[in-house]
Amino acid sequence: MERIRITGGKFLEGKVKIKGAKNAILPIIACCIMIKSEVILHECPHLADIESMLKIIRAGGGVAEYEGDSLVINCKNFSPYCIDDSYTCTLRASLFVLGPMLSAFKSASVCYPGGCEIGLRPIDLHLSGLKSLSVNIECGNGRIECDGLNMKNGDVFLDFPSVGATENVIMASTLLDGTTRIYNCAKEPEICDLANFINVMGGKVLGAGTDRITVEGVKSLSGGRYFPIKDRIVAGTHLIAGALMGKEVVVDGVNPAFLIPLTEKLIGSGAKISTELRRITVKNSSQRRAVKRTETQPYPGFPTDLQPQLTAYLAQCRGCSIVVENLFENRFNYTLQLQKMGADITVRNRVAIIKGVKRLKGCEVEAKDLRGGASLVIAGLCAEGITEVSSVHHIDRGYENIENDFIMLGAQIKRLKN
Repeated sequence: MERIRITGGKFLEGKVKIKGAKNAILPIIACCIMIKSEVILHECPHLADIESMLKIIRAGGGVAEYEGDSLVINCKNFSPYCIDDSYTCTLRASLFVLGPMLSAFKSASVCYPGGCEIGLRPIDLHLSGLKSLSVNIECGNGRIECDGLNMKNGDVFLDFPSVGATENVIMASTLLDGTTRIYNCAKEPEICDLANFINVMGGKVLGAGTDRITVEGVKSLSGGRYFPIKDRIVAGTHLIAGALMGKEVVVDGVNPAFLIPLTEKLIGSGAKISTELRRITVKNSSQRRAVKRTETQPYPGFPTDLQPQLTAYLAQCRGCSIVVENLFENRFNYTLQLQKMGADITVRNRVAIIKGVKRLKGCEVEAKDLRGGASLVIAGLCAEGITEVSSVHHIDRGYENIENDFIMLGAQIKRLKN
């Protein structure tokens, strides 16, 4: 068990370069199942979740390895197989293999996926979307069995704009004859990136980023090189830390438009933020003030994956802030750990009432999930004394050695191994 020890109160200054987005790279790796030649993905972070997806590719006979910060994937010899729970129990993104395996082999079988315990996150939207393509699905004994022998294109209506369901239906439709139209699609940048990847490799996906996507089936996809978009959630985490403790923190490589919901909140609280084409600069304010109300929403609303980090920030802003979590019913579990540090947070169902305190106090806390763990690191950076965050394997799922970025910015932080 590893821990991260932080001595709080050190101001941050410098530049951090953002790598590829985990939530873009995972479906792209799965999409490579449909491609029978080499694909190289550049500027990819070394993350536990990505490694879990690579293991799934290897288990099916594909090649999937890092060369520096590039991923080299070749599924020429990939064959369909029953993906067992040793690969899926910790990775919800394992669901992404359903669409590509159905598209390429007309068959898919996986165990129910795992991941962070932040809510129920039902998979019915994935399955109902695939059923609209005439996939026969049977669930039982902890497995999802998909028979796509009679698959055909058609119209797919999603009851909720689910990112994963949108991506799965796109991939399932890519090699189908004819045209598939998907309605009430999610609009996240990562969906646009998946569509762009498929198009670069020879597919025809139109309308990504809107609520209606059209997929015109092609016979095959080719290999090639691709640069996934940069990780807006990692970038946002550093912006929030900079708004708390930054003399001047430059977040480099990310599209500022993807982070407008966050930067508007930070500016409203008193932080100083400026943007360039692929760069955001943030400076802290000694007069941080509360943000009246923040509600998580599907893109382009405020992202649920930045809600815990923002809450840690608001816990040290003067006045009373309200944060409403509309997507995951258990996402506020991490607040118990912030309360141990002196945060004044009251949670009622999916609403957190946050009364700012002058300064948090360091103590031993535990990361219960990925983004909640990141919020504890942010809290520790400005807390009085020493904070030790345990169960950092959760944080490692989405941040590549999170301590290293903050060391480069001047934080006193290190990883400890028991």
